[in-house]
Amino acid sequence: MTKEVDLTQALKKYFGFDHFKGDQEAIIRNLMAGNNTFVLMPTGGGKSLCYQLPSLIMEGTAIVVSPLIALMKNQVDVINGLTEEDGLAHFLNSSLNRAAINRVVDDVHSGRTKLLYVAPESLNKEENLEFFSSFHISFYAIDEAHCISEWGHDFRPEYRNIRPTINRIAEIQHVDSVPVIALTATATDKVRSDIKKSLGILDAEEFRSSFNRPNLYYEVRQKISEEDTDSQIIRFIKQHPGKSGIIYCLSRKKVEELAKKLQINGFKAAPYHAGLDSELRTKTQDDFLKEEIDVIVATIAFGMGIDKPDVRFVIHYDIPKSLEGYYQETGRAGRDGGEGICIAFYSPKDLKKLEKFMENKDVNEKEIGYQLLQETKAYAESSVCRRKMLLHYFGEEYPQDNCGNCDNCLHPQKQFEATEALLIVLNAIKAVKENFDQAYITDFVKGRATDNIVRHGHNKLPEFGAGAKLNEEDSSIWNPVIRQAMISHYIRKDVENFGLLKLTPEGRMFIKSPKPFFAVHDREYDDVEENAEGGVSALDQELLGLLKGLRKDVAHKHNLPPYVIFQDISLSQMATSYPVTMEELQQIQGVGQGKAHKYGKPFVDLIKKYCEDNDIQRVDMMRVISLPKKSMKKLKIIELIDRRVPLDEIATMQGCGFDDLIDDIESIVNSGMKVDISYYLDDEDVIDPDEVDDIYDYFRSSDSDDVDTAIDDCEIYDDDGGLTAEEKVRLVLIKFLSEQAN
Repeated sequence: MTKEVDLTQALKKYFGFDHFKGDQEAIIRNLMAGNNTFVLMPTGGGKSLCYQLPSLIMEGTAIVVSPLIALMKNQVDVINGLTEEDGLAHFLNSSLNRAAINRVVDDVHSGRTKLLYVAPESLNKEENLEFFSSFHISFYAIDEAHCISEWGHDFRPEYRNIRPTINRIAEIQHVDSVPVIALTATATDKVRSDIKKSLGILDAEEFRSSFNRPNLYYEVRQKISEEDTDSQIIRFIKQHPGKSGIIYCLSRKKVEELAKKLQINGFKAAPYHAGLDSELRTKTQDDFLKEEIDVIVATIAFGMGIDKPDVRFVIHYDIPKSLEGYYQETGRAGRDGGEGICIAFYSPKDLKKLEKFMENKDVNEKEIGYQLLQETKAYAESSVCRRKMLLHYFGEEYPQDNCGNCDNCLHPQKQFEATEALLIVLNAIKAVKENFDQAYITDFVKGRATDNIVRHGHNKLPEFGAGAKLNEEDSSIWNPVIRQAMISHYIRKDVENFGLLKLTPEGRMFIKSPKPFFAVHDREYDDVEENAEGGVSALDQELLGLLKGLRKDVAHKHNLPPYVIFQDISLSQMATSYPVTMEELQQIQGVGQGKAHKYGKPFVDLIKKYCEDNDIQRVDMMRVISLPKKSMKKLKIIELIDRRVPLDEIATMQGCGFDDLIDDIESIVNSGMKVDISYYLDDEDVIDPDEVDDIYDYFRSSDSDDVDTAIDDCEIYDDDGGLTAEEKVRLVLIKFLSEQAN
């Protein structure tokens, strides 16, 4: 029985705080009363204190199940620094030698240790069962509890065995029950249900804090190439000197490469991933906490439980696999309530790569992964307030339409009237018995008789093709309408059941009695650039407008689409860096020597006059130092293309996939260099000449270089055993840009 205690006094004694934050006091009282407890609290909300403080007060030792050794070490150091008593907290995991394990056992048995951190693997080990049954356990705290669910972003099978182990310990100790507190910073309704069911705490009282972090600025930028992304990151860090930040990459290789590139550009940066020596990882983490290092480049292995309140930016080099993971990782920024800039780089190609990674997984795991990726895709591509979308995903309503602190709200898209489009979508979902996903519904309303639609006989329904007329006017209307209808509660996505679209009561009412509905097109990432303090764009918007006007005039003169003259990202960088010479212009992403001489003079003349007229004090343009390895690889690709080696053979020689080779060639062309792949596209065994002509003519007249739109408009299909529709369009676009732009 725990004696009555003044919690506020204990809070002040151990942690030095005068007041609890949010639900902390209620959570602690519920746990100390012997009740199972479920805590959903965003990163920085003070989850750890919810089990640390009661463990110091209650009789016995609390067992804290934690997934990472780095997290345990950090937490133990914090607790042991609270008092002069030695051994108040310990961790028990595979990193300890026999002498260290003996000390842990002695301190626990003596009653000195109040918190014992263990990995789930250590808790479940048969040889540890006798030890865990040999002392009084005050409660179990399951930290990062989302790891228990396959629908969570970091599923750990060992978490599933926690409840059986707790039951076995209780049987040996002859006790009825020990309270369990489960804590997580991110969980959808499905994940919350999984956690409580798997831990056997269906009776747990839930404490759910708001997911809204008003101080965090959210932005998604289009990833054009690795070189461009590297350069943007370097420029961003230059604009935020001395500030702490984390950059997340999916691959260890990219972590190492980017960290090295940051170092040679003068930043205090270090890599962190599970493949590095544990001592080096620990040192890197400590150096980051001590501010010996400003920037950590890491895989998702870094950051869980790291108590660093002043991380000022979190950058995702690759779009994450799930919104849960993205939310938790961005939550490591601005935990002190100060500035927190969260930038994610996005390319549809990255999503396709992530889908390929899942091909060898079992059917259930693959389907879950696919559905989570679709949610990430919707977040990245939507023009709706990013805060509103994130909160909606976690089941929380955000009443405002404009948060004022994300890229979509700072640069809002113009709304379009979408009442008829929504009505068509709702009737389509109803017509197919609410039994199909978003892609199917989109094809259905467009009137695309795909094999799947024909197989179900839905091409014969009167609702089939009801949106064909609207689709002719605007083919990009359907995904934003469906996504925004979900936020408005007209449609519900059954994520657990293949992402099927269902009508809500509000949706059924809309069919009977339509009312005005407005939507915004998905973002094309045209004006996304570095952010200054407080999330205000660093672009010179007035200059950007003048540059776009000039680009339109030059394009008209040459009878070409504007994007062929200069891409949006190039104009954005011009409006940030103010290049006033042809040499400086060639430092801009996408501007090679040929393009600079062909189109550049009127642009540098305009910028020079603009700077003079507005008394703008330019700084010298920053030159980004590149690693030589990538350049050598691309020089080799150019050499092989010059020798007219078939592209599939080049991919084999370079040891990369065909898509990766296309990425590299696109990067070469986008940097302003000319390459001639006509010899490959002229081979009728590779691609039909008529398709080449159709795609080429499309890009000559289109205002967009979007590949997916080109596939739809040109009606390009995959070849059996040959090129995919996407590969065809990308290759012809390379030919077009190389011939017309460079």
